[in-house]
Formats: sequence, structure tokens, C-alpha cells
Amino acid sequence: MKRVVIFGATGTVGAGALLECLDHPDITEVICVLRQATGRSHPKLQEVIHRDFSDFTPLASELSGVDGCLWAIGVPQTGRSEQQYTEITHDYAVAAIRVLHEQSPGCCFVFISGAGADETETSNTLWARVKGRAENEVLDAGFARSMIFRPGAIVAKRGIKHSVRLYGLSSLLAPLMRPFGMATSTVEIGRAMIAAVLGKHLGEPGQVRFESAGINKLAMACPMVDEKVG
Repeated sequence: MKRVVIFGATGTVGAGALLECLDHPDITEVICVLRQATGRSHPKLQEVIHRDFSDFTPLASELSGVDGCLWAIGVPQTGRSEQQYTEITHDYAVAAIRVLHEQSPGCCFVFISGAGADETETSNTLWARVKGRAENEVLDAGFARSMIFRPGAIVAKRGIKHSVRLYGLSSLLAPLMRPFGMATSTVEIGRAMIAAVLGKHLGEPGQVRFESAGINKLAMACPMVDEKVG
């Protein structure tokens, strides 16, 4: 029986993971850290309203005893300065990592990155460089387990809509990209996250970064009902 926390539950990926966690019998409590309430109601769900994402210290008690975390906060680089993009993509994650590791070092931390992120932090592309830096912060934090998901095209399922129009348009190409391991879905990301928290690791020994194909494979370890996740 596991407690998980989701950051970014109002976004496409976070909302998809939330639905899967609420449905899964082994997830007994889902804590969503939000700036404003979603209006969703469920016996497993606890919404924590917190407006300053640069400091999660006030949430120490809520983040104690957490078994899994999904970090799904992300924004497009377009229209943002390097400082703004870095703050949202990297700094917020680091702020959460510090408090969560202090309170729940045995947690499995799953970070939603993106296909093409650069862990060497040397890319000329801002988003790839900053995402890679954030990935390294997660992997160096010392959690019991840390995983990086790098999805390509993401198909939004179960009534979820893409919050960013460009991502919605790119998902239209998913059927063509999927045979090449470059597409996944909100259902599969959610189930892959649950599989990671439950310790159902289907990757190579020591693997910590998963592209779309790896996410989809990991999701297969966490089937529910009779629905196919393809």
C-alpha cells in the first residue's frame, strides 16, 4: 500500500498519472501539490494548496512517509527568458527534491523530462540543457530510486486535453512515431510511474532514463482492468 505525491497534476501528464493512481488498488493515498484546487473529489485524494514553488519547507509534514513522487511540472521554452525557464524547469524541482529527500529518502522519484534532453548540460538548445541539468539533480539527490522519463509524442487519454496546443498537434503524429519507439500516452506514463513505485522494473540493470519505448514497456508491468494501454 503506497502513498504518492504528484507535482503538476493539472497538466496533461500529471492529470493522466493522477487518474491511474486513483484507480490502482496498491496506491492508497495520492497527494497533489497545487497552486489552486482542481475541484476533483476522491477518497484517496488529498490536495495541498501551496503557492510558493521556490520553497516547499512548509509542506514537510505532508511530504513525510511518501513512497513515490511524480514530478510533472513543465512549460514550453517559447516566450520565456532563460531565467524564467530555468526557474520553472530546474529550480522548482530542486526545491521539492530537498524537502522530499529529507522527509522521505526511501521515495521513488520519477521526473518527467523530454526526448532530446541533454544530461551533459552542454546543448546549445536551452530546454535540452536545462532539462538535463534537472535530471542530474534528481539522480544525484540520493533517493532510494530515481527514474527519468523522456517521452516523445504523448497521446492524451481518458478525457484529458493537452494544455499546450503544440503538444496536442504533435500527438497527432503518434501513430506514425510509435513503431519507432517515439510515442507514448498519458495512461502509459501513469502506469509506468506506478510500476516504478511498486518496484516492477523492466529496464536494463541500472537503467535510470527511459524513452517512450521504455516507458511503454514499464507500463506493461502495471496493467489494470481489461483495458489495453496501447
